[in-house]
Amino acid sequence: MAVVVGIILAIIVCLTVALIIRKRVYDQVDYIENWKLEITDRDVAKQIGQIKALNLSGETLEKFEEWKEEWEKIVTKSLPDVDNYLMSAEEAADRFLVPKAKKILNEAESSLEKIEEEIKEIISELEDLLHAEEAGREGAEELKPRIKGLRSMLSQSRYQYGKAEKEFDKEIDALELMLEQYDAFIEDGDYLKANESIQKLKESTETVENKLEIFPDLLKQVKQEIPSQLTNLSSGMKEMREDGYRIKHLGFEKEIITYQEQLKDMESQLEAANITDVEEQLQQIESRILEMYEALEGEAIAKNYVEQKSPEYEDSVEQISATFEAAKLEVEEIQKAYYVEDDDMERFQTMGKAIKALKNHVETLEQGIEDDKQSHSELKKGIEEGFKKIEELEEEHETFKKSIANLRKDELEARDKLVEMRGQLTELNRKIKKSNIPGVPSYIWTRFETAVQKNNKVMEALETYPLDMSSVQHALTEAKGSIEQAYEQVDMMLDQAYLTEQVIQYANRYRSKNSELDHKLKEAERLFRNFEYELSLEHAANAVEQVEPGSLKKIESYQAERSK
Repeated sequence: MAVVVGIILAIIVCLTVALIIRKRVYDQVDYIENWKLEITDRDVAKQIGQIKALNLSGETLEKFEEWKEEWEKIVTKSLPDVDNYLMSAEEAADRFLVPKAKKILNEAESSLEKIEEEIKEIISELEDLLHAEEAGREGAEELKPRIKGLRSMLSQSRYQYGKAEKEFDKEIDALELMLEQYDAFIEDGDYLKANESIQKLKESTETVENKLEIFPDLLKQVKQEIPSQLTNLSSGMKEMREDGYRIKHLGFEKEIITYQEQLKDMESQLEAANITDVEEQLQQIESRILEMYEALEGEAIAKNYVEQKSPEYEDSVEQISATFEAAKLEVEEIQKAYYVEDDDMERFQTMGKAIKALKNHVETLEQGIEDDKQSHSELKKGIEEGFKKIEELEEEHETFKKSIANLRKDELEARDKLVEMRGQLTELNRKIKKSNIPGVPSYIWTRFETAVQKNNKVMEALETYPLDMSSVQHALTEAKGSIEQAYEQVDMMLDQAYLTEQVIQYANRYRSKNSELDHKLKEAERLFRNFEYELSLEHAANAVEQVEPGSLKKIESYQAERSK
């Protein structure tokens, strides 16, 4: 019984699943049917009929017949084929042949997609044609008055175009011919070609308009303005040469002749209504003329500069030369008393060579002013560089003078420092003698003697001629360091001695009660009498710390307070 129930349930499940799958097939059939109906309802024929308003001939007629035929094929053949697919799919679904039904529906969808593409292509080509007709018509309506205006402008201003008038007439004729070609395409129904011709006509019209606009100015520049500028430039150069200006080296005469020939070529080019590169060439010539004027002005300024500044320059060179010679004698005297560093002497000698070169330049300058072989600009540049060099030499000379002056200054400072250090040694000796300590350790006297010897070496260096200040400075540095070390060691020795006395005095309070402490203090006193203050302090400190820890810091603090 259970088996029977199970079989019945399985059959029910399978039947339910089959019905659901079949229902999906029916839904897809409905979707495709609606899609087909939507395509059928489109009034493509009416859209195609829009071009009947155009001239149905030539290319337009061919397109109309082609699109009409394609749409009729879709309506009479392709869409009915889709109906057949749908009927076959429903029959297969009714018999639960689901895979077969799906395959048929996929074919139906592919057919509809193909139909959509065909319709899309028809509409796109149709819109292109209508747009081309509209754009061409509007372009023609705009260009006709513009071309007519060009003819009128040329007729009214013929004198501004010279011999090029005939060429411009031909160019306008060509524009009108292109307009006629447009009308011919329209008459033949070739609206795409007509629109293309209008776009070309628009570009050509703009080109002619631009040429007619700028041509008069170009012609005026080529025939009048630039030739006049070149003539004026030539006349000005002639007057400058007569006034003694050196401008031959500029080579402008040949350049002017080249530009005059170039202007003749441009005039011939303009007579043929060809303005290609003319505007750019004219700009280059005008720019070059401006550069020429600037160069000529620079030469005039240079001539005036040379005439005014050359005497001043010669005087400056003579003056710095005399200054150097005087400094040379001074240096020779200084070298007898002082050793002058090699670097300083090398710089001084280099100054002498530079001054000699300046004197040679003065001679060359005088020759250049007389022989007319150099331009004033070149002479001016040489004078400016010479003034700059003189300024540099004056700065170098001042630096050298300070360096020499510092030798004497350093000597006096060294002698003062030596006196000061001798006073420090005397003071240190007095400090030792007033210290009331049993005696002075030998290492202190050794350090003291070393400091004295270092001071003596400073004196020896100061008494050596020529005086080498670098050696003196070296000896001073060593002497100063030696005195500082002597002071440091003496102060340390005295501090140790005074602290030792304080420690022993402090420890005496425990001496009678502590024999070991007494023994250590006696050893510390012995060392103290033998000038061994460091060891004496070490013994005394250890002894008192064992009896009273921390007492050493207390004693040090007390001594520090007293020393203030």
